[in-house]
Amino acid sequence: MKKILSKIATICLLLSLLQSCGWESSIKKGDESYALGEYYDAAKFYKKAYTNIPAKERKKKGEIAYKMADCYRLTNYSVRAKAAYINAIRYKYHDSIALFYLAESQKETGDYKSAIKSYEQFLSYKPGNILAKNGLISCKLAPEWKKNPTRYIVKKFPLFLSNRSEYSPMYAGKDIDQIYFTSTRDKAKGNNLNGITGMKSADIFMAKKNEKGNWLPPERLESEVNTEFEDGACSFTADGKTMYFTRCRIDANSPVYAEIYVSQRTGANWGAPQKCIITKDTLSSFAHPAISPNGHYLYFSSDMPGGYGGKDIWRVPVSNSGFGAVENLGDAINTPGNEMFPTIKDNGDLYFSSDGHPGMGGLDLYRAQQDSLGNWTVENLKSPMNSESDDFGMTFEPGLQRGFFSSNRKDARGWDHIYTFELPEIAHTVTGWVYDKEGDALPEATVSIVGQDGTNLRVSVKGDGSFTQKLERGQSYVMLANCRGYLNCKQELTTDSINESKNYELEFPLASITRPVLIDNIFYEFDKATLTAESTKALNDLIKMLNDNPNITIELNAHCDYFGNDSYNEGLSQRRAEAVVKFLVAGGIDINRLTAKGYGESQPKVINKRIAKKHQFLKEGDVLTEDFILKLPAEQQEICNAINRRTEFKVVRTTYKLYK
Repeated sequence: MKKILSKIATICLLLSLLQSCGWESSIKKGDESYALGEYYDAAKFYKKAYTNIPAKERKKKGEIAYKMADCYRLTNYSVRAKAAYINAIRYKYHDSIALFYLAESQKETGDYKSAIKSYEQFLSYKPGNILAKNGLISCKLAPEWKKNPTRYIVKKFPLFLSNRSEYSPMYAGKDIDQIYFTSTRDKAKGNNLNGITGMKSADIFMAKKNEKGNWLPPERLESEVNTEFEDGACSFTADGKTMYFTRCRIDANSPVYAEIYVSQRTGANWGAPQKCIITKDTLSSFAHPAISPNGHYLYFSSDMPGGYGGKDIWRVPVSNSGFGAVENLGDAINTPGNEMFPTIKDNGDLYFSSDGHPGMGGLDLYRAQQDSLGNWTVENLKSPMNSESDDFGMTFEPGLQRGFFSSNRKDARGWDHIYTFELPEIAHTVTGWVYDKEGDALPEATVSIVGQDGTNLRVSVKGDGSFTQKLERGQSYVMLANCRGYLNCKQELTTDSINESKNYELEFPLASITRPVLIDNIFYEFDKATLTAESTKALNDLIKMLNDNPNITIELNAHCDYFGNDSYNEGLSQRRAEAVVKFLVAGGIDINRLTAKGYGESQPKVINKRIAKKHQFLKEGDVLTEDFILKLPAEQQEICNAINRRTEFKVVRTTYKLYK
């Protein structure tokens, strides 16, 4: 029995030693892969080791959990990273940095409440850490940004979608019919899986539009630009003839850093790329090139010495003789975190991605604007442009706030996909109609628009008398419509300051100079010359018209129906015309510009097109005499009598005080 027990103990010891050798060997392989930057391969070895490390080896288990978590973090497997960091902390990993990265991974999975606790716990060890402080701010801002998204419209773009990653879309300069992007899809050139990402090495692909303006399926760029290595994140000069891109070579024996290459296009072909020697530094990464629209500067991301930590955005002057001195964009742009994927819009705004500024999680998109003194103002693009995942690599359609970008949102594997974005323009417009007071459009009219913002326009109207003009928000405008043979009509408008589109509608009814003009909605008490309160608006409009046309004099005409004798009707209509004049004088109109004339029933109304359209039993040119009216049914007779009971004005002079 003793011999049997001894053999069993020996076998257990051998198995234990073999198991120990197994997980130690996996750790060694994991460390070797990690040193080469092959994080995907390293994660597999660390996972195998972690599974086989005995529970009693708590310290070692915590160390390997942390290394495994780091690999998942660096390959965008945020959910796995979060679980591994939790295990590292559970096994008392010695460095508080595990709490920081746990918080980051919790933020990247949208678990903001848990992330707040982890950041706070980390800050109890490192109270001055800027990234943790910004992370804490992020977790409080992000839920609000989600609840109150901006006006950006974001959609996944199915045509560029594959079963792998695609990212960093870029228009070919000003050519919006060609777009280039980076992808690890099956058609990529390399045959082996990349130890860094676990996917094929990325290549540059290109898609173009057909004659109908529809995008054709993308194809890999057939040139020396693509190799068995990682090639991508490209940028083009405005003419589309020069391409800068990133290449990440792989060496089985030592780490190799990202480099920037340049290629020239001749016709449809891209020439052999040349490495850009930006500095003599061979131990730093140079990636994500972005040439400015004027071609004077090359922006890029690098971890070279002299930055603020992680990867910073730098720029270097470009000339025919080569590159000038590099310049870091400063601490308004760069943080102790990573700033990458710069894009320069044609108006000079810088767009980039960062995990160091307050954001929603992972890499967020930011806009930076520079003032006349060279100071940068940085703004997070918020939701829906940003998500809790990585959002980066923008390209803009020239002159517009729309284009493409990449994001790994809603992809548990951390694979990137291409999205479209558009910021609808906030348009404040005025639509106006210029017409004869009798209802006809005046297509020969023009409208002068003078604005507080310096606007000074003369707009012609369309055939239907309408016009539409774009205005600025929060500004005051004066608009004057005029047409030969008509009085001017002025309207004033102050636009709102609201951050949404709005259209304003104005009417410009013009009074004829050559014929009497009806004053609508003038009412008198029955059988009296007393104006009713309902007449006030129409009379105030008449005062405005006279003020808009200060050089005219008018005759106020009042008319009656045929009831009563001629003498009585003439007297009543005269008193009514005088009542209107009295109101206008009280409103500030010079008495010398006004004449009152009562016509009684002596001038029956001649039917015009507008009245004929309203009352179909009448036709244009009918004269509403007593004989004409008495032949109509009783109801129609009353309508005609009401039409005859009217107040009109006609222009007498157009040169009042014009030459004084």
